[in-house]
Amino acid sequence: MTKKKILIIEDNEQNLYLTTFLLEKEDYEVVQARDGQQGLELAVSENPDLILLDIQLPVMDGYEVARRLKQAEETKAIPVVAVTSYAMAGDRETILAAGCEGYIEKPIDPDSFVERVRRFLSQI
Repeated sequence: MTKKKILIIEDNEQNLYLTTFLLEKEDYEVVQARDGQQGLELAVSENPDLILLDIQLPVMDGYEVARRLKQAEETKAIPVVAVTSYAMAGDRETILAAGCEGYIEKPIDPDSFVERVRRFLSQI
């Protein structure tokens, strides 16, 4: 079975390190982008199975990244999951309206994070 490839678009080094560590430990291939523009480019060149997207990003915010991913022919079928501290009333709707299939709240829970990612991957 080939490894599932996950693109993480995240500018916070600690969050990037933790999510990468947890996923690689479970044998996922991880590709990292540190801003929205780089994330869009890597989504096209790497063709990941899933994209984990921070909303607060430099260069281009996660809402814009999600919209562009869903508009582009090469990336519109890739599931996008927001990983964000935006968990207030209305944030979920805004995240889903931008094109994300779901979201995981920050701070992430290391005990349930991989299982939540696995659930999104099982839907594809």
